[in-house]
Amino acid sequence: MSHNAEKTKKIIAFKQKLEKRAEELRSELKELQATLEAVNAILLEKGFKRAEIGKASAETETWPPREESAAEPFAMQVPTENENVVPLTTVSGELLAILYVGEDSLQVLPAEDKNFDVNTPPFTSFLVERVLAKMKEKDNELARTGQIPPEKIFSYTITREGDIIREIIIRNVDQTRLRELKSSIRWTLEKMHEKLKSQS
Repeated sequence: MSHNAEKTKKIIAFKQKLEKRAEELRSELKELQATLEAVNAILLEKGFKRAEIGKASAETETWPPREESAAEPFAMQVPTENENVVPLTTVSGELLAILYVGEDSLQVLPAEDKNFDVNTPPFTSFLVERVLAKMKEKDNELARTGQIPPEKIFSYTITREGDIIREIIIRNVDQTRLRELKSSIRWTLEKMHEKLKSQS
């Protein structure tokens, strides 16, 4: 191969590398803009509320939910320094919920104007039974065989007022599961939202 041909090949490879990086930056910018919009919504529209830290265990309900509803009102909080804020939106850009992603935890906070009912499919049949419960079941087996310590078992808590979901807290989440959970939660809430819209 001639010197010029080799030089051209290197330039083409460098161009492809630049194009790939530019696409990554565009994607990152888009995500940052969506996150900024979500934070603005929290601060300006009071569209989201976070559960108070340190609430009594009687005020939170682990799936399946009990008949009692949480008595204390929810209070908005700003994410802590170690949390990432990830908006979950519909294909059209409508905000469904905010994810607060910690080091090994995940908090799902639905938009206040989205009254997601625990009885609306596919919340129980898909998200709870096929995703959350299965992950917990797998970790229980890993702990039983000594592959992970008991304190690292995947767990989740669903807090509600009546049948309306106010918060989902998921603990002991690794990066692989985080990607699956974000996708599953977004899909579930979008399907629930579509059903609620069709009923209104």
